[in-house]
Amino acid sequence: MELERELVQVSLSEFIPLPEGSSQYSLEYIENHSAIVMQVTGDTVVIGVCDPNDFELRELLAHFHDSKVHFVLIDKTELSEYLGKQHADLHKGDLGKEGARQDKLFLDRIANDAPVINFVNSTMIEAIRRNASDIHIEAFSGEVKVRYRIDGVLQTVNTIENEMFPAITSRLKIMANLNIMERRLPQDGRISVHLGGEPLDVRVSIVPTASGESIVLRLFNQLSAPLSLEELGLDEESVGALRRFLKIPHGLILATGPTGSGKTTTLNAMLREMDFERLKIITIEDPIEYVMDGIDQIQTNEAIGLTFDSLLRRILRQDPNVIMVGEIRDAQTAELSMRAALTGHLVISTLHTNDALSVIYRLRDMGVEPYLIAAVLKAAMAQRLVRRLCPECGRPVKLSKNERTLFESNGVHTAQRWVSTGCEKCNGTGYKGRLLIHEFFQGDEEVENHIVADSKRSEIEDYLRSAGMRTMRQDGLAKAARGLTTIEELETALTI
Repeated sequence: MELERELVQVSLSEFIPLPEGSSQYSLEYIENHSAIVMQVTGDTVVIGVCDPNDFELRELLAHFHDSKVHFVLIDKTELSEYLGKQHADLHKGDLGKEGARQDKLFLDRIANDAPVINFVNSTMIEAIRRNASDIHIEAFSGEVKVRYRIDGVLQTVNTIENEMFPAITSRLKIMANLNIMERRLPQDGRISVHLGGEPLDVRVSIVPTASGESIVLRLFNQLSAPLSLEELGLDEESVGALRRFLKIPHGLILATGPTGSGKTTTLNAMLREMDFERLKIITIEDPIEYVMDGIDQIQTNEAIGLTFDSLLRRILRQDPNVIMVGEIRDAQTAELSMRAALTGHLVISTLHTNDALSVIYRLRDMGVEPYLIAAVLKAAMAQRLVRRLCPECGRPVKLSKNERTLFESNGVHTAQRWVSTGCEKCNGTGYKGRLLIHEFFQGDEEVENHIVADSKRSEIEDYLRSAGMRTMRQDGLAKAARGLTTIEELETALTI
């Protein structure tokens, strides 16, 4: 029998539900040979295989079936995900019968049973495939929910019986080297896994709740390439200004915004603009989200005293040109960062404020003297992440009278806005990916004078507005007018 050499790559999800019963191979055979019946129609059987070069297996299966056999190529991670779900469904009842026992030996044993391992593995694999940033596994009174945070929004992807939860928590605690008997106190750990040859860092947070425990797994692909400044969604003027400031030998540049607004991604985009060969660059991060060759990256560890401020004191002896501080959290780190920026180092870092101008007042609240802020603060960029409108199903609609007023009052002239409708490409959400909206102010002599003179905030705002500074609201509405996002998304991130 002549077997086709080139196989067409397909997605397992296109064939769901797959054949079952006598039309399907056993789970053990599928696991051992990475082959599965995808479809049975009339006199044709479609079989998915993971190894296109295993001609012996394909010949064996072609002779096994009486029907005409057509082979397709499937992704091994998709197959693992599917098998994990099958195992979990198959063994839910068995796990539930013994879920009430709490002794350590039982938990160790049940946590390493194949159904639990496959459930945990398939949950992680599916999250990675769907580009989720977090996995939330939460026990409630009636059920356990598994949710993914995708594009900043939580989505429930699975529910399981409460009886299975102790085995899942124990499995994750074992993987993260945590105490599986501890359910009264919060625990934090990490898991290093590999998927398709790529290392993945998983941060584990477990806290006790009224109904059991809440588990959050945060996913970091350390080898994924950080975005460039243009890919972040910055306008040409802001990109040009940032690049100018990144070339100065000393000073402070800040990215600001709430948790989850993409500040660390912005810092990494700034680092990519620098000459790794000519400059000594050191970063202090918690955690290290992107690994970049040519940069000395340091992971904080409060358990052994490696805090932002203690590390900052030490690395100044390394004679760095550029220092990236993951976050200015306290007065000590703020003071040290400002002093480093004043004494010949370029420091880039993040703060938690609602807008760019507030960094001045936040640093003051931390005890930094106004003259020091004026001397070293070169630029600040406030940002938010909003979901990007799906290019396949987004459509324009006419503006209402109020919407037209909103756009025009912010200097954006358009006759239409865009709405999301939902399609297969975006899983019915209407959005695919995320986009940065921002405001950027750069220090100059006038701003320095206002800071030293302790001018009212309104006076600095009036000056920056007259100098052409565009607010986050204006940037967001401009992008909504171009069909990149929607007014509804802006309302979730800003007051408009």
